[in-house]
Amino acid sequence: MVSHATGDGAIPPRDAAQRGLKRIMTLGGAYGTRNYTVKDLRDQKGVRVLVETVPFTPEEAAAAEEAGVDTMKVRFDPTNPEPAIAMRRAAPNTFMAFSVPLVAAASETEAIRLAYDAMVVGADAVMCQWSPRFISAAAEAGVPVQGHAGLVPRRSTWTGGLRAVGKTVEEAIWVYQKIKEFESAGAYAVEVEVIPEELLSAISKRTTLLTSSIGAGSGGDMQFLFAEDILGNNPPPYPRHSKQYRELYKLKQEMQAQRISGFKEFIDDVKSGKFPGPEHVIRAKEGLVDKFVEAVESDQ
Repeated sequence: MVSHATGDGAIPPRDAAQRGLKRIMTLGGAYGTRNYTVKDLRDQKGVRVLVETVPFTPEEAAAAEEAGVDTMKVRFDPTNPEPAIAMRRAAPNTFMAFSVPLVAAASETEAIRLAYDAMVVGADAVMCQWSPRFISAAAEAGVPVQGHAGLVPRRSTWTGGLRAVGKTVEEAIWVYQKIKEFESAGAYAVEVEVIPEELLSAISKRTTLLTSSIGAGSGGDMQFLFAEDILGNNPPPYPRHSKQYRELYKLKQEMQAQRISGFKEFIDDVKSGKFPGPEHVIRAKEGLVDKFVEAVESDQ
C-alpha cells in the first residue's frame, strides 16, 4: 500500500527547493514534495488568505495544481480508494486533505483506521464531519484533521435543514462552541459553511484553527469553492455563494452535439456508399481473388 503514497512526479531536492516545495514523508512512510505542510498552513493564519478547492477528476486536480491552488480536498471512499489515489498522482505536490465518509466510522478505533487508510494512500490530512471525540482519537494518533461547522449538510436536520446557520445569537454561540471543541480535540482546521460573513471574521480571530470559508464570506483563513462551481461544469441554478469563472457545461453540450452530428454523418455515408472509400481499404493484388476462388472451389 505504501507505493500508492509515493511521490509520483517526485522532484529532486534541489529543484524542489527552487520551486518552494518542501520534502516530506507521509504518515504512510513515503517520500514526496508538497507546497505546504500543516505547520506552513498554520503559519499563514492572519498573514494571507489561502485558496482551497475540491476537484472531481484527475484533470481538474492537475489543473488546480498548475494554476497554484494552495490546498485541495478530495473525496475518499475506503472501499474504492483508486479515484483518490488518481487525484494524488495528478497533483503530487499540493497539500491534499481526503474527505472521509461520515458513516464509515462508528467508533474511535474505526475513525483512526479510516484516517490511517486515507493517509497511507497519499492524504496529507483528513477532512471529516466527526464528533470531537473521533477527531481527538485521530489527532492523538498523529493524523491532521479538519472538522466541519456551521451548515453541515448531513447533519442539517439539527439546524433546520439546508439553510444558513448562525443568524441568531444562540446559533452564533453554538457554531463558535463547536469550533472551539474541534480546537480542543486537536484539529488543525475547520470548514465553516454558510454562516454570516461578519460572524466568521469574529470567530477566526478567536480560534487557532484555520477557518475554511464556503458560503461564509471573506472572514476565513481559506477561501473554499468546489471545482465544479469554479469551472461551471453544470448549468444553472447555482448556489448563491458560488461564482462561475468558466462555462464548461456549454462546451460539453457542444461536444455532445458534435458527437451526434458525427454519428449521423457516418450513418449517412454508409447508407450512400461514401464510406468506406478507396482511401480506407486495402486493394488485393491483381489475380489474387481469382486464384483464391479457384483454390477454394477446387477443394469442394
